Amino acid sequence: MAKSPNLKPPNLKPPSQSRVAPARIETQRAADAVAAHLEQMLVQGVLRPGEKLAAERDLAEKLGVSRPTLRDAMARLAERGLLVLGRDGARVAQYLAPFSEPLAELFADKPRVAADYFEFRRALEAEAARLAAERATDLDRRAIADVVKRMKDAHRADDAAREAALDVDLHLAIYEAAHNLVVLHVMRVLSELLRNNIFYNRDQLFRRAGAREKLLEQHLAIAEAILAGDARRAAAAASAHIAFVFETVEALRRDEHRLATSLQRLNRVDLVAG
Repeated sequence: MAKSPNLKPPNLKPPSQSRVAPARIETQRAADAVAAHLEQMLVQGVLRPGEKLAAERDLAEKLGVSRPTLRDAMARLAERGLLVLGRDGARVAQYLAPFSEPLAELFADKPRVAADYFEFRRALEAEAARLAAERATDLDRRAIADVVKRMKDAHRADDAAREAALDVDLHLAIYEAAHNLVVLHVMRVLSELLRNNIFYNRDQLFRRAGAREKLLEQHLAIAEAILAGDARRAAAAASAHIAFVFETVEALRRDEHRLATSLQRLNRVDLVAG
């Protein structure tokens, strides 16, 4: 008769507390430090909403920590809604959505809100451009110059949609170069609304006769003043740019209203007795 296999469980006696506690505490401290570092990168705008993080192995190596420590840190940020963890890796959460989505519902199709938006943005854009001219690093200036180059390429290619998207990118690069975290995050919320045409139709703006040429000229003026470190000229150029956009958007609204009125007059036969 065959012997029964040895089913005696392994020795599960825990090691002494003096050997385990320091290692666990050290791991927790490392995870706290990594979580704080990643959070600081979010605050500073280094990591942007929706961006996918590097692969776990690469990110752990970059930060100089173990993969379990990195996973622990990212789990903590995910619990706070700052990261999204999935099978395809980790992404920065759209943590501005709780602000932008209700605003989009509240502001949509309200001309008064659009006017107030431009009034607010004219003041803020001028200040952001002034700060960028004073504070931009070489890397900031390089980023602004790169967006301007791509904007010129889109303009030469007659790609209005691409040029409109790069318009937002340029302003975001300027907010980053201003090195004011409140300006950066507030304007990221508004920029998201702008991308979704909440305040006005940007594609329509870029297709208006003569508008693209004027907008490119203004964007170049803002960028050149910032790159030259001329704060006063940068602020003036930014203010003039927003004033022009507002005036053009108002002209587009008036044209739409006149066309709608003309169509109503044309179709009045359907509303009156013959």
